[in-house]
Amino acid sequence: MNTKSIPVIKRKAPKLMLYLAAIPYYLLLLPFNWLMKLIGKPGALFNFMGKRGANPKKLAKPFKGYEPNADDIFVSTFVKSGTNWMMQIAHQIAWHGEGEYENIHDVVAWPDTPNRGATKMMTPLNSDLIKQLSPTGLRVIKTHLSAHYVPFNEQAKYLVVVRDPKEVFVSSYPFVKSLAGPIMPDVDDWLDMFLTKHWSMNFGNTWAEHTDSYWKLRNKPNFLILSYSKLKHDPDAGIRQVAETMGVGLNEEEIAKVLEKSSVQYMKGINHKFNPMGGSSLPWGADFKMVREGKTGNSSELISREQQLRIDSHFIQELKDLGSDFPYDEFCNISK
Repeated sequence: MNTKSIPVIKRKAPKLMLYLAAIPYYLLLLPFNWLMKLIGKPGALFNFMGKRGANPKKLAKPFKGYEPNADDIFVSTFVKSGTNWMMQIAHQIAWHGEGEYENIHDVVAWPDTPNRGATKMMTPLNSDLIKQLSPTGLRVIKTHLSAHYVPFNEQAKYLVVVRDPKEVFVSSYPFVKSLAGPIMPDVDDWLDMFLTKHWSMNFGNTWAEHTDSYWKLRNKPNFLILSYSKLKHDPDAGIRQVAETMGVGLNEEEIAKVLEKSSVQYMKGINHKFNPMGGSSLPWGADFKMVREGKTGNSSELISREQQLRIDSHFIQELKDLGSDFPYDEFCNISK
């Protein structure tokens, strides 16, 4: 298990480059955002980004021509749904609890990263190096894309985590605010955007569309769909399910190591290793955390009961409109 052979990808941007980026931010984006808010369109900038990111041709590019095989473990999640958590679990299982890295993206490919320049900061999708170094021959691939944009192979494995959309929303707000700085909309406006097709973090599909796309594949033997809240309440059982799906046999000592290294406390201690930008921070941003609290059932910390009801009713109706039989009440804590 030669973790020292894992190439460390340079991802820390020079300070000069970061401060040069502040020029268009403060001279263009900030005034434009203020003007849009003044005329009653506070989400115009974010809606524009969302529409650009929703182009089907663009969404089809990351995996174009790629043929998965039995060594590929896809972690397929909607944003802010325990992505880093499941990446860590899967990687540690593949390395029998001994997985080490300078940055998670040195060992986990992320082809659909929304920033084209950031693709240079990810281990290449077509590289076999991590598979060769892995004691099980397995490697993890991260994606936020819906199932119809992800290549399917009966030998590859697919791990899907479904999180209550109220918790997704609550987790997204401080995360995006740490990146957007002063141009971040208020909670009410952010919620209005969240409930649209072109929410800037949708990766082309809403929470309901993303969830339904994978739910339709739930009976395939190489698919595992886990509830975020159930995984949180019983991580031991969840890890055993993941290991079984991956086809990796772990002894009790190895299970304990995976449990420890995928705990919130452990992952918060190495938070910087989950940051795709490495140690870089934006001049207007602050308190950027890839691993926050990992809580469940805590949406009331940011949104009111009326807003919780609004999110529930919206996505229950959207699933119905999609003709989906996804059991919302089994995965989500419906507000009363």
